[in-house]
Amino acid sequence: MKIIKNEKLIKRNGTIGQWMSLGALVVLGLGMYISFTKPELFTYSLICLAVGFIMTQIGMYLGTRYGRSPRPDEKLDAGLKGTHSEFSIYHYSSPASHLLVGPSGVFVIHPIQQGGRIYYEKNRWKAKGGGFLQAYMRVFGQEGLGRPDIEAEGEVQAVKKFLGKKMEGSTVPEVKPVLVFTNDQVELEAGESPIPAMKLKQLKEFLRQGAKSRVLSAGQIAETNAALSKE
Repeated sequence: MKIIKNEKLIKRNGTIGQWMSLGALVVLGLGMYISFTKPELFTYSLICLAVGFIMTQIGMYLGTRYGRSPRPDEKLDAGLKGTHSEFSIYHYSSPASHLLVGPSGVFVIHPIQQGGRIYYEKNRWKAKGGGFLQAYMRVFGQEGLGRPDIEAEGEVQAVKKFLGKKMEGSTVPEVKPVLVFTNDQVELEAGESPIPAMKLKQLKEFLRQGAKSRVLSAGQIAETNAALSKE
């Protein structure tokens, strides 16, 4: 498998996330100091606490994706190690954060790091359980589950639009989303999810099975990779 990775963006955003988290601690500390020592400036204390919280969320977002190792791209690379050489994965170097091209087709891979019980019910993904530690992490230590299906579909549309411009006169391959849960402690119940969802360890086999039907020819793969390589 070929790995194309935007190392500069990863390094830059990781550094920004680190400084943002440190700055958040300073701002939060200042807010607490004002609240205890100068009650008459309570409004400024609230402002500091609000800004510090926002900075914490930004730092967490950037740190999770670009800072702390193993990052999502590193987990995907490890999980796909040994995949056929016809496959190429693009990390932060295409309209999608993680895009895979190969005989199985073109896939937007949306990694999800949450642990505990994750299940699909009533047209949306939900998280539950995992003990006190997982509950604490969901509130303070990591992002919420959100709407990964909508996020993945948004990236699919961005990739389609990009390829449509770069491959004028050619048949743009179908782009599909895949939700991949990278936490070893996750209990996944995909239910009737319209988007394929699986644990990281299942991804390689999913692609191998798709490759048996040969969705894209060698020529189509080369053409798609060429389009993604264009500035």
